[in-house]
Amino acid sequence: MSSFELDQLQEKLSYRFKRPDLLRQAITHKSHLNENRDRVQQDNERLEFLGDAVLDLVVAELLINRFPGATEGELSKAKAQLVSEPMLSQIARQIEIGKFVLLGKGEELTQGREKASILSDTLEAIIAAFYLDGGFSTAKTFIARCFEEPIRDLAEPSSAESVRSPYSDYKTRLQELCQKEFETLPVYELFRESGPDHQKRFEIQLFIAGRVISQGVGRTKKEAEQMAAKEALKQLEKKRVSD
Repeated sequence: MSSFELDQLQEKLSYRFKRPDLLRQAITHKSHLNENRDRVQQDNERLEFLGDAVLDLVVAELLINRFPGATEGELSKAKAQLVSEPMLSQIARQIEIGKFVLLGKGEELTQGREKASILSDTLEAIIAAFYLDGGFSTAKTFIARCFEEPIRDLAEPSSAESVRSPYSDYKTRLQELCQKEFETLPVYELFRESGPDHQKRFEIQLFIAGRVISQGVGRTKKEAEQMAAKEALKQLEKKRVSD
């Protein structure tokens, strides 16, 4: 990887590493080293191990602060959802980490840059690189930024609507279904925005595994996403019945 490409990745991460070698190791998959043994480099598996532990601690703290009245069971369920492979790979795709991962030719041929396992492992390794380069507060800032929206979208466990389950909104129900049946997460994209500032109209397209499944309209992006998720749940239910 060239220094220019490494600079590009640091721009996407909004952080300049004091030790760029840590970032280079974080994006080095073992398949790359298997084919380039002459290079003095380590793969990212050790960093992934450390990053997993740092991620668990930070997400647990973020959830404690977000839901002060939640039980241990509710917090555990939320954390498991947030640090899952589908969620981590989705965040990695948003940052476009796949473009920068160093892979062997075999993984390149099998679309390794799009594999959820490789993307999620690389993100955890990058978290460890943040931790080793800038300390816990630096890693925490990066994680909090990555998980700001997913944590915000979690339903309040103490609300009347979520007494039976802290995650009964349409987006979360769809996310859980996609994780279970498709091993991926739904992706929401703004399709159209119209109207004056005081009366905005947002149209959202919802994708699952790269295919448009539904659309939603709302006065806010969040409302439009909920409507798109609601429609997607209907579509998937119809398909399940017809099958």
